[in-house]
Amino acid sequence: MQEAHDPYGALRQRDYRRLLTGSMLFTLGSEMQAVAVGWELLQRTDSALALGFAGLTQFLPVLLLALPAGHAADRFDCKKLLMASQGLVFFTSLGLAALSFWEGPVFLVYLCLLMVGVARAFNVPARWALLPRVIAPEMLPNAVTWNSSGFFIARASGPPLGGVILALTMPATSYLLTAGCVLCCVSLMATLRPRPVARSTEAPSLRTLLAGMHFVWQSRPILATISLDLFAVLLGGATALLPIFAEKILDVGPTGLGLLRAAPAFGALVIAFIMAHHPPLQHAGKTLLVAVAGFGLATIVFGLSKNFPLSFAMLVLAGAFDNISVVVRGTLVQMLTPEAMRGRVGAVHFVFVSSSNELGDFESGVTAFYFGAVASVVMGGIGTLLVVLAVMALWPPILRLSLKRPTPDATDPSSLETATVPPA
Repeated sequence: MQEAHDPYGALRQRDYRRLLTGSMLFTLGSEMQAVAVGWELLQRTDSALALGFAGLTQFLPVLLLALPAGHAADRFDCKKLLMASQGLVFFTSLGLAALSFWEGPVFLVYLCLLMVGVARAFNVPARWALLPRVIAPEMLPNAVTWNSSGFFIARASGPPLGGVILALTMPATSYLLTAGCVLCCVSLMATLRPRPVARSTEAPSLRTLLAGMHFVWQSRPILATISLDLFAVLLGGATALLPIFAEKILDVGPTGLGLLRAAPAFGALVIAFIMAHHPPLQHAGKTLLVAVAGFGLATIVFGLSKNFPLSFAMLVLAGAFDNISVVVRGTLVQMLTPEAMRGRVGAVHFVFVSSSNELGDFESGVTAFYFGAVASVVMGGIGTLLVVLAVMALWPPILRLSLKRPTPDATDPSSLETATVPPA
């Protein structure tokens, strides 16, 4: 007889709770910092392009360093690597605080953001490799879902808090609070006792460096789902332009900006909570396509709206739809990846995700510079709908993708139905 689904199974394990709490604090601080950086850059430059370059500056280190970082996570102690990357963010936040307080040159702000990108390039693969080592294997799908919940709780809390801080004090306060959150995170990571695993003993080479990319290319479900997310969010994301919408279109100031940045997280959190109380999706492929299409439609309406409640509601919907993609994709990647390759596969996954976010911010800034913020967002939403149609045409088996039905070969490149995720 199949055991009953325990929606809180992962949370009953000590080390997972600490990893989740630390990750939430890290994300909370990062979101407060992102609000402050976006607002401060807009005030100092009055340029949409400056906001776009902030995303590009954080993406380039990820593009260049994520694969070596993933290899390092497989070869060395991923816990220590995670703590070192978080320590770099701590010192970067202190640097941003100093630059803000003394009104240092803008190029140094970008240098700090570059260091944040370097830290993130190592942080995410290390955390990705660490997760299965602090959780029972049968609880992994449940842990991925709660990871998503914790992430969006932090994302829902950080931007409004950052907006209130901006309204009451100065950006430097947000940077200092971010440093405090990161320091607490490092302290929690130091208490983890991950189970020992056999690490990769292969000497570094181009072949081992690209092994994660080769695995993703051969595993059609992973390739299809992360490609869909990449191009949908790359085109449809509007996060970088929210300071412009808050100040010039909706006229709601920094407090409104915080609420707008938090809106997607509110929607995502609701969906994450619902998904945590249900076994993995049986019709994941169809649900994924509908969700991405819904994300595109919500983005279009947001771009056309000049009413704050409607704009907020559309961002809530966009976040809810987007999180369905996050849970499906994250569960697939964790369950299909061999233990010795988790860091490298996680790095490739992170490059795709970061491409859709930071590179998407750059794309939004450039198109807004030439066509205006409204046109940029609306065109992005239309592009997202076209991506859904393209994926259905190029990979028809995605309609049969399930997170419940195992198949014999998890890496057969000729089949898309390789989701070997057992019911949690």
